[in-house]
Amino acid sequence: MTDTPVDTPIDIDPAADPADQQAPAAVAGDSAPEDAVAEGPPLETLLVREGDIAGDYLERLLDIVDYDGDIDLDVEGDRAVVAVIGAELQGLIGTNGATLEALQELTRLAVQQRTGVRSRLMLDIGGYRARRRAALADIARSAASTVLSSGQAVRLDAMNPFERKVVHDSVAAVEGVRSESEGEEPERRVVVLPDR
Repeated sequence: MTDTPVDTPIDIDPAADPADQQAPAAVAGDSAPEDAVAEGPPLETLLVREGDIAGDYLERLLDIVDYDGDIDLDVEGDRAVVAVIGAELQGLIGTNGATLEALQELTRLAVQQRTGVRSRLMLDIGGYRARRRAALADIARSAASTVLSSGQAVRLDAMNPFERKVVHDSVAAVEGVRSESEGEEPERRVVVLPDR
């Protein structure tokens, strides 16, 4: 019998920098005292590393699919934000952002493979998310206005988690209304309701 945990993340990328390799998880029973404080780099350092890994991954992807774009890395709150900036990027966005969502998940998986930690990074391509955020805020304000004038709930179209969060945040800024999500993915939607 071995002392190696079964769920230890293993980086199988032969080109990976050894400095980026994660140390194996502690063996069961090798726990620190309860009052010990976990040591490690600050959150922002980890998020910057996530952004760097994602940027490298996306640069290789852009080369493979022969798209031109610059990579912009940032940290906003508790997540890394990576943007691909350039012209003629619609093919990487897809219909209603579907390709962008898929690329975001692939990029998160690439980061997770290198770090061993699930990533929450946000990917934007060609400013799509910024434009979509503004449009969703308008939709939320319009729905809130309708609810305030009619007193009736308004059910919005199905949205992905990013879009629902934008709508919830926008509705929260309007007095007299509230919002909640209903349904199951991929048909999950926001409902705007009168405040109780």
